[in-house]
Amino acid sequence: MRIAYLECGCGISGDMTLAALIDAGADLETIIRGIDSLGLPDVKLHVETVIKRGFRALQIEVEHPEQHAHRNLADITKLIDGAEELTKSQKKLALKIFQHIAEAEARVHGTTVDKIHFHEVGAIDSIVDIVGAAIGFDLLGVDEVVSSPVPTGRGRIEIAHGICPIPAPGTAELLKGIPLVDLPVEAELTTPTGAAILRALVTRYSALPPMTVEAIGYGAGGRDLADRANLLRLFIGESTTLPESDEVIQLETNLDDVSPEVIGYTKQKLFDAGAVEVFTTPIQMKKNRPGVLLSVLCRPSDMDQMEDIIFTETATFGIRRSLMQRSKRARQSCVIETPIGQLYGKLGWRHGERPLFTPEFESCAKIASERRIPIREVYRTAEQAFAERPESFFEQHDHDHDHERGHDHDHSHDHGSGHKHDHDHDHSHDHDHSHDHDGGHDHDHDHRKKKKKKKH
Repeated sequence: MRIAYLECGCGISGDMTLAALIDAGADLETIIRGIDSLGLPDVKLHVETVIKRGFRALQIEVEHPEQHAHRNLADITKLIDGAEELTKSQKKLALKIFQHIAEAEARVHGTTVDKIHFHEVGAIDSIVDIVGAAIGFDLLGVDEVVSSPVPTGRGRIEIAHGICPIPAPGTAELLKGIPLVDLPVEAELTTPTGAAILRALVTRYSALPPMTVEAIGYGAGGRDLADRANLLRLFIGESTTLPESDEVIQLETNLDDVSPEVIGYTKQKLFDAGAVEVFTTPIQMKKNRPGVLLSVLCRPSDMDQMEDIIFTETATFGIRRSLMQRSKRARQSCVIETPIGQLYGKLGWRHGERPLFTPEFESCAKIASERRIPIREVYRTAEQAFAERPESFFEQHDHDHDHERGHDHDHSHDHGSGHKHDHDHDHSHDHDHSHDHDGGHDHDHDHRKKKKKKKH
């Protein structure tokens, strides 16, 4: 498994992440083509080598004309969806990060995601950083992103709503569930874009995991700190341990006064928010009332959001929690060529065993509909095609990252029930995005007052 490890010694921002990815080997020309395909007028990405307290790093600056229009999430979605140079997985990851921003801001300001507007000047910087980072992680073939605990910095920053303590409200919302560390630096070290990248990609927080390092990238923040190099360090390499276990939270609640329609709607919302699995079980409750046990499996960092959905949609009076260990197969998505067309599927393996192959339902259903053949025939054809050359097929697709993966950078998991759900996890984020692009960063995304664009 290919790992990216974010060492956030001085925090993290979008521009620092993009710079570190390029320094670690992500192709700059491909990233620029992807950004250009967004159709943003007169936007240029400048990359330069800088020295931060004796250490070499790359630094990013986004040049663009000042604009006064506002974009909401739907506008940004349309912009990214229309970018022809972006792959499906790159678009999905970029949109997921923006969804985090919008949901965090909606929560902070007591409104809805559709009403959140991204300030134009900041939004351009954020679009470039976020789309560039999505391309970069994809180009480097990253299967899992791990991070160190994250410093936020200290002090106060000025936003459109007044002076706020660090982390600003939108950033703090994004950092819920993420382990933080105190760094005695009077500056905003972790920005909303950086926090949203963590929410969207990182599966666990730890020291440097067991891995064989292949590349190291350094991304510089614009601010020079007095006693340390303002850098984000990115390790890229292969895991030296098999990802055969993890931890999930199980949430449960008993329901006896909720209609099937509401339960179905709630399940879909939970899946959309990144639940690993959602299922129901018929139960007998007090006074012989028939009821339903709603069970949700999610990542620990997603627990608060899942509980909010359950409380809001079902009006339940209580939710039980338990931390559970899971044993699982390592997995990756793949594409298989068959006599009836190209099909997507998933490979699973453990302890060096021969990999298992499972066709994806949506892909099989599409072929069955187009060719007007039974879906069971499509499944048989896919399984036979894999059975003929399993080893060579596994090697061939070992690092296929263009199609939509089963984990899609966030490692959504199949959980024993036979269901396969590729879900984006955890939505939260910010909506002003006016940034100064530094690691000591003066950009809050949080309706920051307009400032004249400075070159860092």
